[in-house]
Amino acid sequence: MLSLRTWILGVKSLLLHPMRSALTILGIFIGVASVIWLLAIGEGISQQAQKQIEDLGAENIIIRSIKPPDTSSGSVTQIEAFGVRRAEMRTIQNTIPTISGVVPVRELKQKFIYAGNQNATPVDGRLVGCSPEYADVTQLKVARGHFITSREVDTKESVCVIAGVLAQKLFPSEDPLNKAILLPEKSEYFKVVGVLEPRNATAAIGGSLSAQDFSLDLYIPITTMRAKMTDIERKRTSGGIQMSEFELSQVTIVVDDPENVPRTAKLVEATLMAKDERRQDISVIVPYELLEQAKTTRLMFMMFMGLIAAISLIVGGIGIMNIMLATVTERTREIGIRRALGGKRSDITNQFLVETISLSVVGGLCGILIGLLCPVSIEIARNIFREVRPDLYAGLPEAAKVMTPQIVPMSIPLAFSISVIVGVLFGLYPAMRAAKMDPIEALRHE
Repeated sequence: MLSLRTWILGVKSLLLHPMRSALTILGIFIGVASVIWLLAIGEGISQQAQKQIEDLGAENIIIRSIKPPDTSSGSVTQIEAFGVRRAEMRTIQNTIPTISGVVPVRELKQKFIYAGNQNATPVDGRLVGCSPEYADVTQLKVARGHFITSREVDTKESVCVIAGVLAQKLFPSEDPLNKAILLPEKSEYFKVVGVLEPRNATAAIGGSLSAQDFSLDLYIPITTMRAKMTDIERKRTSGGIQMSEFELSQVTIVVDDPENVPRTAKLVEATLMAKDERRQDISVIVPYELLEQAKTTRLMFMMFMGLIAAISLIVGGIGIMNIMLATVTERTREIGIRRALGGKRSDITNQFLVETISLSVVGGLCGILIGLLCPVSIEIARNIFREVRPDLYAGLPEAAKVMTPQIVPMSIPLAFSISVIVGVLFGLYPAMRAAKMDPIEALRHE
């Protein structure tokens, strides 16, 4: 048991060389702070990635249509059909009992213009034909008015709901509600019945689901889109006209229970691949499986980050051992005098251990204090970067702009405990070396 007197003597010895003690503490301080910072940043990135997947819905299965690469040449282009078909959607819905609902979507690139100011420059955006359930699936929130209703879908009304950013572009000084929007390429008018709150873009998930930007979307009933627009898409190119046929861009399948998702996903894939096992015009995304993979990846990522940070603590421990070995050499005569006056080897060992533990504890506490400032420091650095280099900041991924480090509670006692253990382990050898000195030889030392 270390006595109070031993602690007092140890601390006084450290205070005799404040600069050396401070530099030794710095190694432990950096190690502890880096453990907390790296784990916090890793946790923030992990939570951001998991949120992107959770936004897709853990109980959902997403089928996306993939347009094959264009292989046509010349001015005459054959119509090529691709993607998930409405008949396939109905078959899946009617034959798989674990499915509680389906949400079909069709997307087209279009130009939009305020019908009351047709001289204005059209805005490029995305026309989305959907059902009322689409807002819940994609977590769209209505700021004013309402989203598409079942009645509007059944009656195929020419109404639309407009994204917040698109509303600002088309109606900079007017309220868009009850105004008409024109699709100049289709000569179709749609009445605005709702305006959405701004929604952040989603990141690409894996290699099969591309990033989704909702800022320039115009939503109309999917039945209205089918009635007013054909399934054939024409695109004029320098070599002629490219034509492709697709019925649905995406189908979101809602499963009755998340536990049934893996089994349902296999049945869905089997149904879609029944006629062609090598089919490549669709992609089946299972957020539940992606979420499980993300959790596993998170643990591996956290272990890797913690390992990197632990190296800093080991370096700090080596610094402690180096300083204490130098201290033993400097205090050889002091050690000899204490032994000659009756001091035990355990007394010498305890004093040097007290000094190493004190350095580790102080360094650990300072590292914890700085480590807890990680979220604030990252936010301040991000704001400064945005002000100083707005061009580079604009090019950063969306996740980097919104990611907030999350302090891992376990990292605080873990980092502190490791710092103390490292201090004891690396201080043990110098302490034992000091205790084993021959008193006579120590007294002769100059």
